[in-house]
Amino acid sequence: MELTILAVPDCPNAPLLRGRLDEALAGLGRPVEGIREVLVTDGERAEELGMCGSPTLLIDGVDPFADPFAGPGRPAGLSCRLFRDASGALCGAPTVDQLRGALRAAEQQ
Repeated sequence: MELTILAVPDCPNAPLLRGRLDEALAGLGRPVEGIREVLVTDGERAEELGMCGSPTLLIDGVDPFADPFAGPGRPAGLSCRLFRDASGALCGAPTVDQLRGALRAAEQQ
């Protein structure tokens, strides 16, 4: 499984995503090594990589938290990205439980 974190330079939520992803992987008994972290500095690169805000997690090249209503061709961007936790509150990264769910779902595909 290939894991990539896309973020703009100095994104305050990229370390939060990385920490939660490490915790999710550890909870599943998976190694935390080998996670690629890619700094994205322009819109063209964001579009090329499929980044729709910072930070973005790609699992095997797919954003498991992409807006399902946006569909293919959703706009790429360098802006801050927000996620909703289980209670609906906004946060800067998916929760550990949400990440575990995304990792499990990716394994089943």
